[in-house]
Amino acid sequence: MSGRDGRLGVGVVGAGRVGPVLAAALAAAGHALVGISAGTDDERDRVEALLPGAPVLDVPAIVERSELVVLAVPDDQLPELVSGLAILGAWQPGQLVLHTAARYGTVVLDPARAAGAIPLAVHPALAFTGTSVDLARLRDAWCAVTAPAPVLPIAQALVVEMGAEPVVIAEGDRAAYADAVGAVADFSGALIGQSVAALRAIGVDEPGRLLGGVVRSAVENALQSGGADGTGDGADRLIR
Repeated sequence: MSGRDGRLGVGVVGAGRVGPVLAAALAAAGHALVGISAGTDDERDRVEALLPGAPVLDVPAIVERSELVVLAVPDDQLPELVSGLAILGAWQPGQLVLHTAARYGTVVLDPARAAGAIPLAVHPALAFTGTSVDLARLRDAWCAVTAPAPVLPIAQALVVEMGAEPVVIAEGDRAAYADAVGAVADFSGALIGQSVAALRAIGVDEPGRLLGGVVRSAVENALQSGGADGTGDGADRLIR
């Protein structure tokens, strides 16, 4: 990290649900926010809510001015973004480049690494809302970290500064990691949605509050058992 006190000029590409939250967490840790990209009214509103007064810049300007570039874009957009910026000659030697995509390690950042940038992959294992609620949730979350061995401590330190816990995932294991985390998020969201709809249909006014205790306790039980208790009738387990 550059600077006498380890503080970095941070630029964030992407103002979806993830980018502004991580920018706010890094700013709270003392890093300077150089700028963030925002292409829609919703994104600009999100930036203003989480990062009041933050400079909204175009992507090349963010890369040019930042010591740490955070690429918080969807997985399918990341390869083209990295290679496109390399074609423009935007990447700089010694610059930290961190992406947040679950599926990729650092190989996807090879075009930036070829220009002398330092590649880091950090994925927060969290279902983001894009609001300040995520800042509190981040303190209880884990982040998958992948980086070359000499710079792995930098990625881990950034995670700790954001309040989360780092867990190292090997480059070749990122796809399996993404499948595991994605399956939980997709399945739980769909299942809870079905249950909420069913309860509303029978006249329950606040199905989310009713299901909250069931969901939390079921998840805690599953995590404590390591997934071993995967059979049997759910309703029966609730009343034992």
